[in-house]
Amino acid sequence: MITTSNADESSPAQLLVSDPSRSYAALRADVDAAAARVFASGRFILGPEEAAFEEEFAAYLGCRHAIGVASGTDALRVALIASGIGPGDDVITVANAGDPTPMAIWSVGAVPRLVDVDPVTYTMSAKAAEQAIGPRTRALLPVHLYGQPADLDALTNLARSAGLRLIEDACQAHGAAHRQRRVGTVGDFGCFSFYPTKNLGAFGDGGMVVTDDDELAERARLVREYGWKPRNRALLRGINSRLDELQAAILRVKLPHLDEWNARRREIAEKYRRALPGLATADLSLTLPGEAPGRYHVYHLYVVQVDRRDEIRAALAGRGIGSGIHYPNPAHRQPAFDGFWDSRPCLPVTEALAQRVLSLPIFPEMLDDEIERVVTTVRRVCRRES
Repeated sequence: MITTSNADESSPAQLLVSDPSRSYAALRADVDAAAARVFASGRFILGPEEAAFEEEFAAYLGCRHAIGVASGTDALRVALIASGIGPGDDVITVANAGDPTPMAIWSVGAVPRLVDVDPVTYTMSAKAAEQAIGPRTRALLPVHLYGQPADLDALTNLARSAGLRLIEDACQAHGAAHRQRRVGTVGDFGCFSFYPTKNLGAFGDGGMVVTDDDELAERARLVREYGWKPRNRALLRGINSRLDELQAAILRVKLPHLDEWNARRREIAEKYRRALPGLATADLSLTLPGEAPGRYHVYHLYVVQVDRRDEIRAALAGRGIGSGIHYPNPAHRQPAFDGFWDSRPCLPVTEALAQRVLSLPIFPEMLDDEIERVVTTVRRVCRRES
């Protein structure tokens, strides 16, 4: 167990919400050796490191195919294109996970149909999704937000009964599980991001598309590189989105640590859960994240709901505690989507959450005294103590 640090509480260093530099410091020798191996090989795109990482990530998840791409957003795009989704099609997703998921749908010419979320898990409401299905709907695209799996039982049944694709956005949920199945492996496609702050993060951009369907996997591999088969012969309209060798080699170093890191995240979340209740005052309530039964939450982010959020954030920052808002502007309120729908979607839970969510620091290398520092500071700030 990690227990101590050298932090000087009289002049505390800034504690970040997430700190990828610490994972590099912990694995520096292995990461440097992996990078040197790539540079010495002279192979930088779709070489042996990328192929090996695809196999290792598929084995970790327990699925047949993993296809490396350039980012999590591209993973969504590749999955959509490989599913035959494009202009004239609707895809049901959520607005509270920021812009990448709707933007990915929009980028292939389809229409993101935004639905509300469950107020406890913050993930897609299956009831809302069912009510949104129309004649042009082709897919459900739930987001396993903050590391919490969506209700895959209900969404899988809904997709099957309506004849829809189920594409999982697992970009924040590496290693999360729904009834002991890793998320990303339940739907037709699973999509992952390896952005540096993710539970499994590269030191640059990267992403992965996974599936158990041989035909869909073949189409996804074609889509990620211009539709080529063989090289320079395009069988379909593809894009250029490839996970490079350097990031693949780094991710191979980090993947064996993922379960350990997720366990540490859950340990930190449990410390918060035990220490932070009971902070209600006359003008403030604090709601801690819930974990639905049968789901293994991996706490990519530790997101509370709190009143007086801006005041709380400023006070935390003044005491050296970083925080974040994930996300302040739901997609349906973004200027880019003005006039996109005949009428703006009505998403009361999503809009209420956007006013209250606050992300506290959580990452595997956090020290126990840093956790205590967060807890003590949150208590003081919420109670307006000096």
